[in-house]
Amino acid sequence: MEAGQTAVGADHAKFREMKEGTQEDWSIISKHYMEFASDLPDRVLTHLKLLEGDFGGFPVCRMEHSLQTATRAHRDGRGERYVVMALLHDIGDTLGTYNHPEVAAAILKPFVTEQEHWICQHHGAFQGYYFFHFLGMDKDVRDTFRDSPHFDACAEFCEKYDQAAFDPDYDSESLEFFEPMLRRVFAKPLSSMYVSDD
Repeated sequence: MEAGQTAVGADHAKFREMKEGTQEDWSIISKHYMEFASDLPDRVLTHLKLLEGDFGGFPVCRMEHSLQTATRAHRDGRGERYVVMALLHDIGDTLGTYNHPEVAAAILKPFVTEQEHWICQHHGAFQGYYFFHFLGMDKDVRDTFRDSPHFDACAEFCEKYDQAAFDPDYDSESLEFFEPMLRRVFAKPLSSMYVSDD
């Protein structure tokens, strides 16, 4: 047996190409898929913890920034999906150095509203309003999104929660505080092509 191959057992599909698949094959795969999907919150939390201790020159580490953003949103009375979006908005920093908002938005998309997804996906351009000019960039790049119905919501997210979340003296809630919230939000997607509405 070559590297990367394993013996096919009773709990594995038998096809070599998807077009050969049977109902039995896909029942087996479906069972495994649901088991794997149920562990998604654990994988997300593990990845979020990679932000711990990574300052990148900022006054607080990326984890503290994430906790502080979520805490500010929570204390302002935002709903759980919004707060989880605030918690995870920068989770893409580790793998998406040049496009972290899109990475975070892709993770969140099945679990948040259209507006919350849009905020996460575009917060980088809106956050740039506060510092792009110091880097020789256009601080008003967010204006390209003026026609979006979500423009004001994204500007508000950055103003009230994201750009304000670099205070080393702020009393943020812990990751453990947010974990049950994250698990509830990730328990059932609002939309996904891989989950039926039944």
